[in-house]
Amino acid sequence: MSNPLQTLHIQELPREVHKKGDHSGSFDARPLLAPALQGHDVGLVSEAGMPAVADPGSSVVRAAHDLGMEVIALSGPVSLLLALAASGLNGQSFAFVGYLPQDGAQRAQRVRELEALSLKTGQTQLFIETPYRNAAMLQTLLQTLQPGTRLAISSGLTLASAACLSDSVKNWCRKNAKLDNTTPAVFALGR
Repeated sequence: MSNPLQTLHIQELPREVHKKGDHSGSFDARPLLAPALQGHDVGLVSEAGMPAVADPGSSVVRAAHDLGMEVIALSGPVSLLLALAASGLNGQSFAFVGYLPQDGAQRAQRVRELEALSLKTGQTQLFIETPYRNAAMLQTLLQTLQPGTRLAISSGLTLASAACLSDSVKNWCRKNAKLDNTTPAVFALGR
């Protein structure tokens, strides 16, 4: 039996957790789990994504483990895996590296490192970007990657406007590609 939405207690993670992440262990999430310690069911949800995977929430999961609670992961559509599956790139060996640096020079350096790793090992490199930085990311990728490197870009994968395009950098440049600045994007590069 489910409870009406009006009877649920919803608490947001603090803003600093959203902005700086919670993977460092500096945020004490144990107080958020007090209802669970009192016998109530507790869930961790995200408005768009999978909690604790490229989204805040790892501190809550870590605290639950530390308190001896059972942790059960339930997944809906996860954009990272949907993007990988639709990319045509290596799905047997891949790495998710989160967000790349905002600074243009540092971002280009990181792209070169990821491309070298991918070309050497065959491992697909996945990363994400926020909508307002999609265009800058695409520009960096097209200016930095080798022409034969394969680049896949996915966005809105569970929406009617879903898109996943995958091609060589050379062909991306020929198409004069543009990106939507209204939805986050998952980028994948490899061979």
